[in-house]
Amino acid sequence: MTGSTLTPPARAAAGAAPDPHDAAPVPSFGAFVAEAAAAGRLVVQPRMGFCDPRLMRTGLERTKAAAATTVGTLTIDSYTRVGDVAAARASLAEGVPLNGYPIATHPTDRTRGLLDGVLDETFPVQVRHGSSRPEAIIRALTAAGLDATEGGPVSYCLPYGRTPLGESVDNWARGCELLAALVPAPRVPHLESFGGCMLGQLCPPGLLVAISLLEGMFFAQHGIRSVSLSYAQQTDPGQDEEAVRALRRLAAEFLPPEVDRHVVLYTYMGVYPRTEHGAVRLLEASAQLAVRAGAHRLIVKTAAEAHRIPTVDENVRALETAASTAVLTEHPPTARADEDSEVYAEARAFVEAVLDIGADTGRALRTAFARGYLDVPFCLHPDNAGRSRSFVDSRGRLRWSDAGAMPVAPSLVAGGRSALTADGLLAAVHGVASRFDAFAPEPSSGSAPGAAPAARTDPALTH
Repeated sequence: MTGSTLTPPARAAAGAAPDPHDAAPVPSFGAFVAEAAAAGRLVVQPRMGFCDPRLMRTGLERTKAAAATTVGTLTIDSYTRVGDVAAARASLAEGVPLNGYPIATHPTDRTRGLLDGVLDETFPVQVRHGSSRPEAIIRALTAAGLDATEGGPVSYCLPYGRTPLGESVDNWARGCELLAALVPAPRVPHLESFGGCMLGQLCPPGLLVAISLLEGMFFAQHGIRSVSLSYAQQTDPGQDEEAVRALRRLAAEFLPPEVDRHVVLYTYMGVYPRTEHGAVRLLEASAQLAVRAGAHRLIVKTAAEAHRIPTVDENVRALETAASTAVLTEHPPTARADEDSEVYAEARAFVEAVLDIGADTGRALRTAFARGYLDVPFCLHPDNAGRSRSFVDSRGRLRWSDAGAMPVAPSLVAGGRSALTADGLLAAVHGVASRFDAFAPEPSSGSAPGAAPAARTDPALTH
């Protein structure tokens, strides 16, 4: 083990030289978001990862300098995600570009160099990866002076491969404990659940909310004291508002009071609008949703999303568009966060069904999926029961057509349950993109490209 992976007391006990990064001012990811929220500012964040350390540093510098309250992202390459560090190393040696930053392959000093002068108390950086085997990534990020990442035993297992769920649970238990142990005080490690983003689209919100909360509880059981709970924008703004508020309320009810928490919203993760005006309007809608529902952080998408990997410039424009839209959006009365809703009732039913299995959240999650109490629609992982099905109703809300063994009832429509046909599935998958693409672009007003217009009330934003 290198000195950079030891806490200061451990380094002293081992006779190692002090690490200068221990004394440097460092951000606390959760505290930074909380301070921004208290000041009425939405934190916006890109999805960004480059193999070349120079380009990765440029991306972070531009994110930090954007006209917005931002945090940085360092997204990991696919080889590192699946634990194939040898392939990542071979690609670097052969000059083959990777689709992200190989944090476990680049020397620690190189990663620290790209962060030097960028990472500070005003600009936290989160490592994003998608791995069901996070330990090597956690060792690498903490050695580089970072302390915020994301994932989860369910959300970084079922959608991403064939790793058995039980193995992922064990890996993530060790990963949480490792993150908690390797980040020296007074820094507070932060872990975000990806559970609210399962498969990106067509999962009714109650299940997304429940999985995100349960992963947050899992993190807390394994020593993490600062968490964020995710939710991905879906098909209906009203239902999405219910979901974010339900997630906030359930977090207050079920997470230990000493655990810092916030909700992070993801701009729509399904099939994205192909037109620039449609993509920008969808991004604006997500920023409005975040403010109205009380999410404190927003992961943005760019106007290039449907076509290619976005440039740094396009990411910055998306950040600034989201931030300016958030400023123009009216905050609702805080009392609305405590209202009962259909999504809250459904999510609570899922959570209680899992917790009734036992106090160990990891074991309970494994058993819940084995029994079909949790069952993600259209997910092909061997440990997912695969009996649940969803549909989009006439109001645009996501509902269950078949609940399998889950503790909720399928929705009834005129004539009985609404099962998706092949054509209906395609229409549902493309529905959001088609709706936003259908609106004509606004006349040019001389504003900067990507700048948000004044708040508006067209159906795409208020449906």
